[in-house]
Amino acid sequence: MLLKPDMMRSFRAVAREGTLAAAAATLGRTPSAISMTLSQFETEVGAPLFAGERKNRLTPLGLRVLEECERALDAIDRSTEAITRHARSTAGTVRIAAVPSAAMTVLPSAIAGFRGSRPDVRLEIADVDSAAVLRRLRFDEADIGIASAGAPDQPLRTELVAETLFADRLGIVCRADSPILTGALSWSRLADEPLIVNPLCDLIDHPTARTMIRGSTLTARNTMTLLSFVRSGLGATVLPRRVLADRSREISFVAPSDPAAERSLLVLTHRDRPPSPASAAFIDALRALSEDEDRAFRRKFAGPY
Repeated sequence: MLLKPDMMRSFRAVAREGTLAAAAATLGRTPSAISMTLSQFETEVGAPLFAGERKNRLTPLGLRVLEECERALDAIDRSTEAITRHARSTAGTVRIAAVPSAAMTVLPSAIAGFRGSRPDVRLEIADVDSAAVLRRLRFDEADIGIASAGAPDQPLRTELVAETLFADRLGIVCRADSPILTGALSWSRLADEPLIVNPLCDLIDHPTARTMIRGSTLTARNTMTLLSFVRSGLGATVLPRRVLADRSREISFVAPSDPAAERSLLVLTHRDRPPSPASAAFIDALRALSEDEDRAFRRKFAGPY
């Protein structure tokens, strides 16, 4: 049996579109060419794949063959994309999956520094949560990941290589007129407002935080969304100090020390896929940035606030 990808694509298009003409338009071919390819495919399979001549209803065998064609063509498309990406140019492409807080605070300066020496490299940035960063690295949908460490539902897998960029103090982010700011500095102040839960809340080892997480009715993962919700008076949340490095008049940040909590930011790669020269150069830019900015940041924000 000789089943060619072209046969599978023609069959899939007809099965999806319901007519030869619509499938031909989708693939940029003539209906007669699609009909001939489909006939060859059915001959190779050895049985009809459509019930009747109208091509709008699959046989039971056709349904099973369609599932297998979908899987096979998805794998071919992924491999083709990877080959194209590697061969596109000597400069290459670097795919980066980063948590929103890193996309806001770390990537702009890292990209600016990287472009100074590698202006010809294409950068593709995905703004996703830590769990999605790990998934993208595992399934070769990212070359570099930047994720938070420590959340219990985000364990690192053995195939991933992690390097800590820096640690960032976690604290309560609330409106400047929040009742949280009127009393003693403690995580127990989270009880003074509704909590907007995000994955970093799980890093707070305090009974009030755990109680508020269980009772919360609002969850968000994107940093800009969280800050927008806080500004709108929907509650308080937990974020790294670095996210509010410029200090907002509308929003305040306080970092309780009962206990002090930090988020470590990791740069991740896959153990079985060593970084390309372009990816390695971007990681070097992240390392240089983390050393310089971390010293400056800690000098500027010494203390709990």
